[in-house]
Amino acid sequence: MLEAQARRVRWFAILAAGASALLLVLGAAVGSLGWEPLWDGSEAARAIVWDIRVPRSLGAWLAGALLGLAGALAQGLFRNPLADPYLMGSSTGAAFGVALLLVALGAAPGTATGAFAQLGLTGAGFLGAMAAVLLTLVLARGVQHTLRLLLAGVIVGVVFGALAALVMLWEPEVLRAMQAFLLGTTGLLGWTGALLLAAMLVLVLVAAVALSPALDALALGESAAASLGLPLASVRLGLVGAIALATGAAVAQVGLIAFAGLVAPHIVRSAVRPTHRALLLLSTLAGGLLLLAADVLSRWMLAPRELPVGVLTALLGGAYLLWLMHRRAA
Repeated sequence: MLEAQARRVRWFAILAAGASALLLVLGAAVGSLGWEPLWDGSEAARAIVWDIRVPRSLGAWLAGALLGLAGALAQGLFRNPLADPYLMGSSTGAAFGVALLLVALGAAPGTATGAFAQLGLTGAGFLGAMAAVLLTLVLARGVQHTLRLLLAGVIVGVVFGALAALVMLWEPEVLRAMQAFLLGTTGLLGWTGALLLAAMLVLVLVAAVALSPALDALALGESAAASLGLPLASVRLGLVGAIALATGAAVAQVGLIAFAGLVAPHIVRSAVRPTHRALLLLSTLAGGLLLLAADVLSRWMLAPRELPVGVLTALLGGAYLLWLMHRRAA
């Protein structure tokens, strides 16, 4: 039984890694006009592939991997398969941070590109996400009670969402400047963003693997975990910190991407049913694969126009969950 499960885990990892590698190559070949040669011998083509398409595709995989990992951690922490990385208000907090920065700098439509986007949207999004998580912890009076933490996160998400809407209502031009962030985009990713995402993924993944035995114990219930000598407060704090860092980093770079963090662990469980250590690693691979596939598809489907990748993940993720509900109800 254990040997068969280990074999399924290995095959899932191999297939996910192989598909990701193939999609990275395809991502480098998808340009503004659809499929294009990777290199036609010119310096301009080499620069486009290496400086734009490759970091964008790699960054999309890394952002998806962070969301998939954060989703698996959130579902383990709350012991709820419908938990996603945004439950503690990080997404709306990031949107509020970006909206405030745009108003403060007097950003007009079309200015949120290039260097401005990398410094402004990334920094403001990350700080906003962290502020929302910290406020959630304050309202929940720490991490002692999971249910209180969940309810505080929902409240903070609603409040920050309302504040972001008020800012955009007060300064309507900000909405157009924020459009890419709100709909989700990988178009602003460069090598700097990809390297930041890679460093954050390594940091969070190490912490997550270290906490995976605690997640296995929490799956038995908090009373059972406490009876095993598990320091619940420290474990919850570590999990909340890992979720916040992973989600904040991803949202700051690619905006609001729906369903990737929720669906990735579901796909892994339906195929493998692993322990939490394997679940975290495989959800990382699955999340990266999902977002990279959506990114390549969003660039190719309507070329030369580009479909916002967050819209595509919402449609595909929603369709998958509806199919999953229908199959279980049948």
